[in-house]
Amino acid sequence: MSSMLTAARRQRELERLPSEHLDLLVVGGGITGAGVALDAASRGLQVALVEKDDLAFGTSRWSSKMVHGGLRYLASGDVGLAFESAQERGVLMRRTAPHLIRPLPMAIPLGHDIDRKGQALVGAGARAADLLRASTRTPRSVLPGPRKVGVAETLRLLPAVRRDGLRGAWVNWDGHLEDDARLVVAVARTAAAHGARILTRVRYDNGRLTDTLTGESLAYQAKTIVLATGAWSPGTTPSKGVHVVLDAARLGHPTASITVPVPGESNRYVFALPHGDGIVHLGLTDDPLDGPLPEVPTADEHEIRFLLDTLSRGLEVPLERSDVIGSFAGVRPLVQGAEGRTADLSRRHSVTLEDGVLTVLGGKLTTYRRMAQDAVDLLTDVRCRTRDLPLVGAGSTGRDRLSRRYGSEAAEVARGTMVTVAEGVPVLRAELEWGLRAEGALTVEDLLERRTRLSLVDAWGEAARPVAESVLEEGHAKA
Repeated sequence: MSSMLTAARRQRELERLPSEHLDLLVVGGGITGAGVALDAASRGLQVALVEKDDLAFGTSRWSSKMVHGGLRYLASGDVGLAFESAQERGVLMRRTAPHLIRPLPMAIPLGHDIDRKGQALVGAGARAADLLRASTRTPRSVLPGPRKVGVAETLRLLPAVRRDGLRGAWVNWDGHLEDDARLVVAVARTAAAHGARILTRVRYDNGRLTDTLTGESLAYQAKTIVLATGAWSPGTTPSKGVHVVLDAARLGHPTASITVPVPGESNRYVFALPHGDGIVHLGLTDDPLDGPLPEVPTADEHEIRFLLDTLSRGLEVPLERSDVIGSFAGVRPLVQGAEGRTADLSRRHSVTLEDGVLTVLGGKLTTYRRMAQDAVDLLTDVRCRTRDLPLVGAGSTGRDRLSRRYGSEAAEVARGTMVTVAEGVPVLRAELEWGLRAEGALTVEDLLERRTRLSLVDAWGEAARPVAESVLEEGHAKA
Protein backbone atom coordinates (compact mmCIF):
# COMPACT_ATOMS: atom_id res chain seq x y z
CA MET A 1 0.00 0.00 0.00
CA SER A 2 1.17 3.56 -0.68
CA SER A 3 2.68 5.71 2.06
CA MET A 4 1.36 8.90 0.45
CA LEU A 5 -1.03 10.84 2.69
CA THR A 6 -3.40 13.14 0.81
CA ALA A 7 -6.71 14.88 1.44
CA ALA A 8 -8.35 12.53 -1.07
CA ARG A 9 -7.04 9.45 0.73
CA ARG A 10 -8.27 10.82 4.05
CA GLN A 11 -11.76 11.30 2.61
CA ARG A 12 -11.86 7.77 1.15
CA GLU A 13 -10.79 6.22 4.44
CA LEU A 14 -13.31 8.27 6.41
CA GLU A 15 -16.07 6.98 4.14
CA ARG A 16 -14.97 3.36 4.63
CA LEU A 17 -14.50 3.64 8.40
CA PRO A 18 -18.04 2.61 9.48
CA SER A 19 -17.84 -0.70 7.59
CA GLU A 20 -14.40 -1.72 8.87
CA HIS A 21 -13.69 -3.95 11.87
CA LEU A 22 -10.71 -2.39 13.58
CA ASP A 23 -8.46 -4.14 16.04
CA LEU A 24 -7.21 -0.77 17.32
CA LEU A 25 -8.40 2.79 17.24
CA VAL A 26 -5.39 4.90 18.22
CA VAL A 27 -6.19 8.32 19.64
CA GLY A 28 -3.34 10.81 19.26
CA GLY A 29 -1.11 11.70 16.32
CA GLY A 30 2.15 12.40 18.12
CA ILE A 31 5.19 10.12 18.12
CA THR A 32 3.58 7.68 20.57
CA GLY A 33 0.34 7.27 18.66
CA ALA A 34 2.10 7.07 15.30
CA GLY A 35 4.50 4.50 16.77
CA VAL A 36 1.66 2.34 18.05
CA ALA A 37 -0.12 2.56 14.70
CA LEU A 38 3.02 1.44 12.87
CA ASP A 39 3.80 -1.39 15.29
CA ALA A 40 0.26 -2.75 15.17
CA ALA A 41 -0.19 -2.40 11.41
CA SER A 42 3.17 -4.04 10.72
CA ARG A 43 2.01 -7.05 12.80
CA GLY A 44 -1.09 -7.39 10.61
CA LEU A 45 -3.65 -5.71 12.87
CA GLN A 46 -6.36 -3.46 11.46
CA VAL A 47 -5.61 0.06 12.70
CA ALA A 48 -6.96 3.58 12.43
CA LEU A 49 -5.24 6.58 14.01
CA VAL A 50 -7.29 9.68 14.76
CA GLU A 51 -5.88 13.08 15.70
CA LYS A 52 -8.04 16.13 16.43
CA ASP A 53 -5.47 18.49 14.89
CA ASP A 54 -2.44 17.55 12.79
CA LEU A 55 0.36 15.02 13.03
CA ALA A 56 2.96 16.16 15.59
CA PHE A 57 0.65 18.96 16.74
CA GLY A 58 1.54 18.61 20.44
CA THR A 59 4.62 17.70 22.46
CA SER A 60 6.37 15.73 19.73
CA ARG A 61 7.36 18.80 17.69
CA TRP A 62 8.78 20.76 20.64
CA SER A 63 11.72 18.55 21.61
CA SER A 64 15.40 19.50 21.66
CA LYS A 65 15.83 17.66 18.32
CA MET A 66 18.08 15.08 19.97
CA VAL A 67 18.01 11.28 20.13
CA HIS A 68 19.61 10.81 23.53
CA GLY A 69 21.80 8.01 24.77
CA GLY A 70 20.50 8.27 28.34
CA LEU A 71 23.53 9.65 30.19
CA ARG A 72 21.33 11.87 32.36
CA TYR A 73 19.34 8.84 33.51
CA LEU A 74 22.52 6.96 34.29
CA ALA A 75 23.67 9.88 36.43
CA SER A 76 20.42 9.70 38.41
CA GLY A 77 20.80 5.96 38.94
CA ASP A 78 18.20 4.72 36.43
CA VAL A 79 20.46 2.25 34.62
CA GLY A 80 17.58 0.45 32.92
CA LEU A 81 16.18 3.60 31.32
CA ALA A 82 19.65 4.76 30.30
CA PHE A 83 20.31 1.44 28.57
CA GLU A 84 16.90 1.44 26.87
CA SER A 85 17.48 4.97 25.61
CA ALA A 86 20.94 4.13 24.24
CA GLN A 87 19.58 0.97 22.64
CA GLU A 88 16.75 2.80 20.89
CA ARG A 89 19.15 5.52 19.76
CA GLY A 90 21.17 2.82 18.02
CA VAL A 91 18.06 1.39 16.34
CA LEU A 92 17.12 4.82 14.97
CA MET A 93 20.62 5.76 13.81
CA ARG A 94 21.52 2.41 12.25
CA ARG A 95 18.29 0.93 10.94
CA THR A 96 15.04 2.84 11.03
CA ALA A 97 15.84 6.53 10.44
CA PRO A 98 19.52 7.08 9.57
CA HIS A 99 18.54 9.85 7.13
CA LEU A 100 17.05 11.96 9.92
CA ILE A 101 19.68 11.44 12.63
CA ARG A 102 23.41 12.08 12.58
CA PRO A 103 26.16 12.23 15.20
CA LEU A 104 26.74 15.59 16.87
CA PRO A 105 29.71 16.45 19.09
CA MET A 106 28.56 17.70 22.50
CA ALA A 107 31.24 19.91 24.05
CA ILE A 108 31.47 20.91 27.71
CA PRO A 109 34.06 23.72 27.93
CA LEU A 110 36.44 23.45 30.85
CA GLY A 111 36.53 27.03 31.98
CA HIS A 112 36.07 29.28 34.98
CA ASP A 113 32.87 27.55 36.15
CA ILE A 114 34.28 23.99 36.25
CA ASP A 115 37.06 23.26 38.75
CA ARG A 116 39.43 20.29 38.59
CA LYS A 117 37.00 18.06 40.50
CA GLY A 118 34.21 19.08 38.15
CA GLN A 119 36.47 18.37 35.19
CA ALA A 120 37.06 14.84 36.47
CA LEU A 121 33.31 14.30 36.84
CA VAL A 122 32.67 15.54 33.30
CA GLY A 123 35.30 13.14 32.00
CA ALA A 124 33.81 10.27 33.96
CA GLY A 125 30.39 11.10 32.51
CA ALA A 126 31.77 11.09 28.97
CA ARG A 127 33.37 7.70 29.52
CA ALA A 128 30.12 6.36 31.03
CA ALA A 129 28.24 7.56 27.94
CA ASP A 130 30.72 5.68 25.75
CA LEU A 131 30.21 2.57 27.87
CA LEU A 132 26.47 2.86 27.23
CA ARG A 133 27.17 3.12 23.51
CA ALA A 134 29.36 0.02 23.59
CA SER A 135 26.86 -1.95 25.70
CA THR A 136 24.22 -1.48 22.98
CA ARG A 137 26.67 -2.48 20.24
CA THR A 138 26.48 0.88 18.51
CA PRO A 139 29.82 1.08 16.65
CA ARG A 140 32.15 4.07 16.81
CA SER A 141 31.63 4.48 13.09
CA VAL A 142 28.13 5.66 14.08
CA LEU A 143 29.03 7.50 17.29
CA PRO A 144 32.73 8.34 17.84
CA GLY A 145 34.29 7.94 21.27
CA PRO A 146 34.67 10.79 23.77
CA ARG A 147 37.87 12.78 24.07
CA LYS A 148 39.36 15.74 25.86
CA VAL A 149 40.47 18.45 23.46
CA GLY A 150 42.75 21.44 23.90
CA VAL A 151 41.99 25.14 23.69
CA ALA A 152 42.62 25.45 19.94
CA GLU A 153 40.26 22.60 19.07
CA THR A 154 37.65 23.96 21.49
CA LEU A 155 37.76 27.34 19.75
CA ARG A 156 37.40 25.66 16.37
CA LEU A 157 34.29 23.79 17.52
CA LEU A 158 32.88 26.68 19.57
CA PRO A 159 34.13 30.02 18.19
CA ALA A 160 32.03 32.06 20.65
CA VAL A 161 33.16 30.24 23.81
CA ARG A 162 34.47 32.27 26.72
CA ARG A 163 38.26 32.33 26.61
CA ASP A 164 38.98 33.46 30.18
CA GLY A 165 40.36 30.46 32.05
CA LEU A 166 39.57 28.06 29.20
CA ARG A 167 41.53 24.80 29.51
CA GLY A 168 39.91 22.90 26.65
CA ALA A 169 36.74 20.81 26.60
CA TRP A 170 35.37 17.32 26.97
CA VAL A 171 33.65 16.22 23.76
CA ASN A 172 31.08 13.44 23.73
CA TRP A 173 28.78 12.40 20.85
CA ASP A 174 25.03 11.92 20.67
CA GLY A 175 22.30 11.64 18.04
CA HIS A 176 21.07 14.89 16.49
CA LEU A 177 17.57 14.71 14.99
CA GLU A 178 17.02 16.81 11.88
CA ASP A 179 13.40 17.49 12.81
CA ASP A 180 11.13 15.84 15.38
CA ALA A 181 7.94 16.59 13.43
CA ARG A 182 9.47 14.98 10.33
CA LEU A 183 10.13 11.83 12.37
CA VAL A 184 6.46 11.70 13.39
CA VAL A 185 5.32 12.16 9.78
CA ALA A 186 7.74 9.45 8.62
CA VAL A 187 6.43 7.00 11.24
CA ALA A 188 2.81 7.80 10.34
CA ARG A 189 3.45 7.41 6.61
CA THR A 190 5.23 4.10 7.19
CA ALA A 191 2.20 2.96 9.19
CA ALA A 192 -0.01 4.01 6.27
CA ALA A 193 2.15 1.92 3.93
CA HIS A 194 1.31 -1.07 6.13
CA GLY A 195 -2.41 -0.39 5.95
CA ALA A 196 -3.06 1.96 8.89
CA ARG A 197 -5.64 4.70 8.35
CA ILE A 198 -4.12 8.05 9.34
CA LEU A 199 -7.03 10.42 9.97
CA THR A 200 -6.21 13.94 11.09
CA ARG A 201 -8.82 16.53 12.07
CA VAL A 202 -10.89 13.78 13.70
CA ARG A 203 -11.78 14.30 17.35
CA TYR A 204 -12.33 11.45 19.84
CA ASP A 205 -14.51 12.38 22.80
CA ASN A 206 -15.96 9.78 25.19
CA GLY A 207 -16.16 7.14 22.50
CA ARG A 208 -17.47 9.41 19.76
CA LEU A 209 -15.65 10.48 16.61
CA THR A 210 -16.23 13.78 14.83
CA ASP A 211 -14.73 15.09 11.60
CA THR A 212 -13.76 18.59 12.74
CA LEU A 213 -13.65 19.88 9.15
CA THR A 214 -17.33 19.10 8.53
CA GLY A 215 -18.78 18.57 12.02
CA GLU A 216 -20.02 15.14 10.91
CA SER A 217 -20.20 12.29 13.45
CA LEU A 218 -18.35 9.16 12.37
CA ALA A 219 -19.34 5.57 13.12
CA TYR A 220 -16.64 2.99 13.83
CA GLN A 221 -16.06 -0.48 15.25
CA ALA A 222 -12.93 -1.22 17.30
CA LYS A 223 -11.92 -3.97 19.72
CA THR A 224 -9.45 -1.75 21.60
CA ILE A 225 -9.07 1.99 22.05
CA VAL A 226 -5.47 3.16 22.50
CA LEU A 227 -5.12 6.51 24.29
CA ALA A 228 -1.81 8.12 23.28
CA THR A 229 -2.64 11.71 24.13
CA GLY A 230 0.55 12.55 26.03
CA ALA A 231 0.48 15.27 28.64
CA TRP A 232 -3.28 15.66 28.14
CA SER A 233 -3.87 12.17 29.59
CA PRO A 234 -4.91 11.63 33.23
CA GLY A 235 -2.06 10.22 35.31
CA THR A 236 0.67 12.55 34.07
CA THR A 237 2.57 15.37 35.76
CA PRO A 238 3.12 17.87 32.95
CA SER A 239 6.21 20.05 32.85
CA LYS A 240 7.12 22.83 30.46
CA GLY A 241 10.29 22.98 28.42
CA VAL A 242 11.31 26.15 26.57
CA HIS A 243 13.84 26.72 23.77
CA VAL A 244 14.89 29.86 21.97
CA VAL A 245 16.26 30.08 18.44
CA LEU A 246 19.43 32.02 17.61
CA ASP A 247 21.20 32.85 14.37
CA ALA A 248 24.22 30.54 14.15
CA ALA A 249 26.33 33.51 13.04
CA ARG A 250 25.86 35.04 16.50
CA LEU A 251 27.82 32.08 17.93
CA GLY A 252 30.37 31.97 15.12
CA HIS A 253 28.68 29.05 13.31
CA PRO A 254 29.56 26.36 15.89
CA THR A 255 30.05 22.78 14.71
CA ALA A 256 29.39 21.27 18.15
CA SER A 257 26.82 21.75 20.86
CA ILE A 258 28.00 23.91 23.74
CA THR A 259 26.88 22.76 27.18
CA VAL A 260 26.96 25.10 30.20
CA PRO A 261 26.07 24.06 33.78
CA VAL A 262 23.20 25.83 35.54
CA PRO A 263 24.67 27.63 38.58
CA GLY A 264 23.79 25.98 41.88
CA GLU A 265 22.22 22.93 40.22
CA SER A 266 23.43 19.34 40.15
CA ASN A 267 23.32 17.49 36.83
CA ARG A 268 21.45 20.30 35.05
CA TYR A 269 22.72 22.17 32.01
CA VAL A 270 21.63 24.40 29.16
CA PHE A 271 22.88 23.66 25.68
CA ALA A 272 22.99 25.33 22.28
CA LEU A 273 22.55 22.87 19.40
CA PRO A 274 23.62 23.91 15.88
CA HIS A 275 21.17 23.12 13.10
CA GLY A 276 21.80 22.65 9.39
CA ASP A 277 19.71 25.66 8.39
CA GLY A 278 22.08 28.16 10.02
CA ILE A 279 20.24 28.40 13.31
CA VAL A 280 20.91 27.25 16.86
CA HIS A 281 18.38 25.85 19.34
CA LEU A 282 19.08 26.95 22.91
CA GLY A 283 17.40 25.04 25.75
CA LEU A 284 16.15 23.81 28.08
CA THR A 285 13.90 24.81 30.95
CA ASP A 286 12.04 22.25 33.04
CA ASP A 287 9.27 23.66 35.22
CA PRO A 288 5.94 22.29 36.49
CA LEU A 289 2.70 23.39 34.85
CA ASP A 290 -0.38 23.99 36.96
CA GLY A 291 -3.95 24.43 35.82
CA PRO A 292 -5.38 23.75 32.35
CA LEU A 293 -2.76 22.85 29.76
CA PRO A 294 -2.46 25.20 26.78
CA GLU A 295 -2.69 23.43 23.42
CA VAL A 296 0.27 25.45 22.16
CA PRO A 297 2.46 26.66 25.05
CA THR A 298 4.58 29.76 24.61
CA ALA A 299 7.87 30.88 26.11
CA ASP A 300 7.56 33.39 28.94
CA GLU A 301 10.01 36.27 29.14
CA HIS A 302 11.65 35.04 32.36
CA GLU A 303 12.26 31.64 30.75
CA ILE A 304 13.91 33.22 27.73
CA ARG A 305 16.03 35.38 30.02
CA PHE A 306 17.11 32.34 32.07
CA LEU A 307 18.36 30.54 28.97
CA LEU A 308 20.20 33.58 27.60
CA ASP A 309 21.83 34.40 30.96
CA THR A 310 22.91 30.82 31.64
CA LEU A 311 24.47 30.25 28.22
CA SER A 312 26.12 33.67 28.37
CA ARG A 313 28.20 32.46 31.33
CA GLY A 314 30.06 30.29 28.83
CA LEU A 315 30.37 32.86 26.03
CA GLU A 316 32.96 35.51 25.28
CA VAL A 317 30.24 38.04 24.43
CA PRO A 318 26.97 37.69 26.42
CA LEU A 319 23.72 37.21 24.53
CA GLU A 320 21.13 39.98 24.31
CA ARG A 321 17.36 39.67 24.06
CA SER A 322 17.61 41.03 20.51
CA ASP A 323 19.64 37.94 19.52
CA VAL A 324 16.50 35.77 19.80
CA ILE A 325 14.92 35.14 16.38
CA GLY A 326 12.31 32.63 17.57
CA SER A 327 11.18 30.55 20.52
CA PHE A 328 9.10 27.47 21.24
CA ALA A 329 7.75 25.61 24.24
CA GLY A 330 6.41 22.12 24.83
CA VAL A 331 4.80 20.06 27.56
CA ARG A 332 6.43 16.84 28.78
CA PRO A 333 4.06 13.99 29.70
CA LEU A 334 5.81 12.73 32.85
CA VAL A 335 4.27 9.78 34.66
CA GLN A 336 2.99 10.80 38.08
CA GLY A 337 5.28 9.70 40.87
CA ALA A 338 6.83 10.84 44.07
CA GLU A 339 6.78 14.51 44.93
CA GLY A 340 9.71 16.56 43.74
CA ARG A 341 10.87 18.75 40.89
CA THR A 342 9.62 17.79 37.44
CA ALA A 343 13.26 17.87 36.33
CA ASP A 344 13.85 14.90 38.65
CA LEU A 345 10.87 12.80 37.55
CA SER A 346 11.54 9.68 35.52
CA ARG A 347 11.08 9.60 31.75
CA ARG A 348 9.90 5.99 31.98
CA HIS A 349 6.68 5.01 30.28
CA SER A 350 3.62 3.19 31.53
CA VAL A 351 1.24 0.94 29.57
CA THR A 352 -2.07 -0.26 31.04
CA LEU A 353 -5.00 -2.20 29.55
CA GLU A 354 -8.40 -2.08 31.23
CA ASP A 355 -11.89 -2.72 29.84
CA GLY A 356 -10.80 -2.47 26.23
CA VAL A 357 -8.88 0.78 26.71
CA LEU A 358 -5.08 0.72 26.45
CA THR A 359 -3.38 3.82 27.87
CA VAL A 360 0.23 4.77 27.10
CA LEU A 361 1.76 7.36 29.42
CA GLY A 362 5.12 9.06 29.85
CA GLY A 363 8.24 8.11 27.96
CA LYS A 364 10.22 10.27 25.57
CA LEU A 365 10.78 10.69 21.87
CA THR A 366 13.91 8.51 21.73
CA THR A 367 12.11 5.47 23.14
CA TYR A 368 8.86 5.81 21.19
CA ARG A 369 9.40 2.50 19.35
CA ARG A 370 9.83 0.54 22.58
CA MET A 371 6.77 2.22 24.09
CA ALA A 372 4.73 1.13 21.08
CA GLN A 373 6.11 -2.41 21.24
CA ASP A 374 5.18 -2.74 24.91
CA ALA A 375 1.67 -1.47 24.15
CA VAL A 376 0.96 -3.77 21.20
CA ASP A 377 2.51 -6.76 23.00
CA LEU A 378 -0.52 -6.63 25.30
CA LEU A 379 -2.84 -7.14 22.33
CA THR A 380 -1.19 -9.81 20.18
CA ASP A 381 1.34 -12.65 20.27
CA VAL A 382 2.62 -11.78 16.79
CA ARG A 383 6.29 -10.78 16.98
CA CYS A 384 7.17 -7.07 16.82
CA ARG A 385 8.83 -6.06 13.54
CA THR A 386 9.69 -2.40 14.05
CA ARG A 387 13.23 -2.89 15.35
CA ASP A 388 14.37 -3.67 11.81
CA LEU A 389 11.72 -1.81 9.81
CA PRO A 390 13.07 1.25 7.95
CA LEU A 391 10.89 4.34 7.86
CA VAL A 392 10.04 6.01 4.56
CA GLY A 393 13.11 7.80 3.24
CA ALA A 394 15.57 5.70 5.23
CA GLY A 395 17.67 4.69 2.22
CA SER A 396 19.81 7.85 2.02
CA THR A 397 22.09 9.77 4.39
CA GLY A 398 23.18 12.66 2.13
CA ARG A 399 24.22 16.02 3.60
CA ASP A 400 22.31 18.46 1.36
CA ARG A 401 19.11 19.93 2.74
CA LEU A 402 16.64 17.72 0.88
CA SER A 403 18.57 14.53 1.69
CA ARG A 404 18.80 15.51 5.35
CA ARG A 405 15.04 15.98 5.56
CA TYR A 406 13.62 13.52 3.03
CA GLY A 407 16.30 10.85 2.62
CA SER A 408 15.72 8.59 -0.36
CA GLU A 409 12.62 10.61 -1.31
CA ALA A 410 14.70 13.75 -1.93
CA ALA A 411 14.74 13.21 -5.70
CA GLU A 412 10.95 12.90 -5.73
CA VAL A 413 10.60 16.11 -3.71
CA ALA A 414 12.98 17.85 -6.14
CA ARG A 415 10.52 17.28 -9.00
CA GLY A 416 8.57 20.17 -7.50
CA THR A 417 9.27 23.90 -7.81
CA MET A 418 12.93 24.32 -6.84
CA VAL A 419 12.91 27.93 -5.69
CA THR A 420 13.12 29.21 -2.14
CA VAL A 421 9.89 30.46 -0.62
CA ALA A 422 11.43 33.88 0.15
CA GLU A 423 14.79 35.61 0.11
CA GLY A 424 17.01 34.44 2.94
CA VAL A 425 14.73 31.50 3.81
CA PRO A 426 16.22 28.00 3.26
CA VAL A 427 12.96 26.16 2.50
CA LEU A 428 11.98 25.40 -1.10
CA ARG A 429 8.50 25.74 -2.57
CA ALA A 430 8.89 22.07 -3.57
CA GLU A 431 8.86 21.14 0.14
CA LEU A 432 5.50 22.85 0.64
CA GLU A 433 4.16 21.06 -2.44
CA TRP A 434 5.42 17.72 -1.12
CA GLY A 435 3.78 18.35 2.25
CA LEU A 436 0.46 18.66 0.45
CA ARG A 437 1.08 15.84 -2.02
CA ALA A 438 2.50 13.17 0.28
CA GLU A 439 2.50 14.14 3.96
CA GLY A 440 -1.13 14.82 4.82
CA ALA A 441 -0.92 18.60 5.22
CA LEU A 442 -4.38 20.18 5.03
CA THR A 443 -3.80 23.81 6.10
CA VAL A 444 -1.25 26.61 5.81
CA GLU A 445 -0.31 26.02 9.45
CA ASP A 446 0.37 22.34 8.74
CA LEU A 447 2.85 23.41 6.06
CA LEU A 448 4.57 26.21 7.98
CA GLU A 449 4.56 24.80 11.49
CA ARG A 450 4.97 21.05 11.09
CA ARG A 451 6.09 20.01 7.57
CA THR A 452 8.82 22.65 7.11
CA ARG A 453 9.17 24.19 10.62
CA LEU A 454 9.40 27.66 9.08
CA SER A 455 7.45 29.06 12.03
CA LEU A 456 10.38 28.34 14.40
CA VAL A 457 11.98 31.52 13.06
CA ASP A 458 9.46 34.35 13.26
CA ALA A 459 10.66 36.18 10.14
CA TRP A 460 10.76 32.99 8.03
CA GLY A 461 7.20 32.02 8.89
CA GLU A 462 5.90 35.49 8.07
CA ALA A 463 7.78 35.68 4.76
CA ALA A 464 6.67 32.19 3.65
CA ARG A 465 2.97 32.49 4.49
CA PRO A 466 1.86 33.94 1.10
CA VAL A 467 3.67 31.13 -0.73
CA ALA A 468 2.11 28.47 1.52
CA GLU A 469 -1.33 29.97 0.86
CA SER A 470 -0.63 29.85 -2.88
CA VAL A 471 0.51 26.21 -2.74
CA LEU A 472 -2.60 25.25 -0.79
CA GLU A 473 -4.85 27.08 -3.25
CA GLU A 474 -3.23 25.34 -6.22
CA GLY A 475 -3.55 21.98 -4.48
CA HIS A 476 -7.26 22.49 -3.91
CA ALA A 477 -7.73 23.53 -7.52
CA LYS A 478 -6.04 20.35 -8.79
CA ALA A 479 -8.10 18.20 -6.43
